[in-house]
Amino acid sequence: MMLIFKALSALLSYPGADLVASLDEIRVVVDEETCLPKGERDALLRLIDDLAAHDLVELQERYVLLFDRTRSLSLHMFEHVHGESRDRGQAMVDLRALYESKGVIDDSRELPDFVPLFLEFLSIIDPSEAFGLIAEPAHVFAALAERLNKRGSVYEAIFRALGALARVRPDAKLLAALRAEPDPEPDDLEALDEAYEDAPVTFGGPGEACDPDALTARLRQARRPAPGIVQSSRPQTEFTHSDTKSS
Repeated sequence: MMLIFKALSALLSYPGADLVASLDEIRVVVDEETCLPKGERDALLRLIDDLAAHDLVELQERYVLLFDRTRSLSLHMFEHVHGESRDRGQAMVDLRALYESKGVIDDSRELPDFVPLFLEFLSIIDPSEAFGLIAEPAHVFAALAERLNKRGSVYEAIFRALGALARVRPDAKLLAALRAEPDPEPDDLEALDEAYEDAPVTFGGPGEACDPDALTARLRQARRPAPGIVQSSRPQTEFTHSDTKSS
């Protein structure tokens, strides 16, 4: 199991008492992770210190303000790639099928492209496959890191760490397209309304290097059996991503 993906999933989840109680354990995982450069590890440790230093209600309010009320900081990967287009629905189907092909039953209330859920999945599959999958949305993680940096948010550390784990340079055209998208502050209600009325994001035409379906294609390839190999049936593993937000 890749514990660093599990730790990052926990840190990026809605803060609850269980997260606060696990911070010391998460700190050990981060501190001992050799796949991350020292700078990224140190930034994650500062995030953990920040989470430990604040009241739980304050942590929850900050989380909602950042990730629930700001579309440009959405934790749903395909929203940044497909917007509200029909392609997003097919990408969801493919990602859920990938989960199931690995014997995983997603019993959470979240969509399959929710980043903490995706990271939890990566923590239980073969590391080489996990690194291949995390590389596809590298431009999304880079854009989110920049937007969080603009707000002075300690959560930037998570997306810098994901960028380091991806081991690839984000596609320049895809990143430029995301940078051009509106990024209003969560208290600018007029700008937020305009952002939600915008047309879905598109990146070039079919066959171009900046094809937005790259992650979808990778997901389909990942669940396809290798030539000459018959996939054996395996017991299904059920995992439930915790989501304890109050309504």
